[in-house]
Amino acid sequence: MPNETELRKQLLKTGYSLLDKGLVAGTWGNISVRIPDTTHILITPSGRNYLELSSDDLARVDANGKLISGNYKPSSELPLHLAVYQTRPDINAIVHTHSIFASAMAVARKSIPPIIEDLVQLTGGSIDVSNYALPGTAELAKNTVSALGQKNAVLMANHGVVGCGQSLAEAMTACELVEKAAQIYIYANQLGGAHVLSDKDVAVMHEFYVNYYREQSK
Repeated sequence: MPNETELRKQLLKTGYSLLDKGLVAGTWGNISVRIPDTTHILITPSGRNYLELSSDDLARVDANGKLISGNYKPSSELPLHLAVYQTRPDINAIVHTHSIFASAMAVARKSIPPIIEDLVQLTGGSIDVSNYALPGTAELAKNTVSALGQKNAVLMANHGVVGCGQSLAEAMTACELVEKAAQIYIYANQLGGAHVLSDKDVAVMHEFYVNYYREQSK
């Protein structure tokens, strides 16, 4: 895994991509990554424009959320990030977006079923919706972790998307695939309905991604 200096660069680059791809607007959304060989994470600060951030602006916090370094306070969604890391040791990075089609599904409180091969390969199945709770609360963190389960993405009711991965690139890809799948699902239903992939096929494709594709891309 990259060292902290490289991770800071990657995190900033991911923030720029969120804006470029229209996955967030203004200062919304947040990103974090584990720092190798520590119990600390780097996370974007609260209420700051991604384009104006420097490497030193990123908040470094410990496993309890205590600020170790950084020019600003961490994102208000820090409890959510910490909760995911505490329950999922396989996850090294988290990206939270407010993309249009996925957010529409979250507002409708409808899961995205396993309809597209690339989505199920990475995420492992349907993208479920967590129960609603106010932003930044312990209840929101608990609800999100519960709905995420062992998958790599989850919808937050009336809120947005959380994408996870072994790297920032993978977490970002998860968010992009969720947005694409949400758009396809909404359009497919206008054409008469989406056909869902079988549990068996989903399991085969996800296993292939985990055991082959992910390893090849490292």
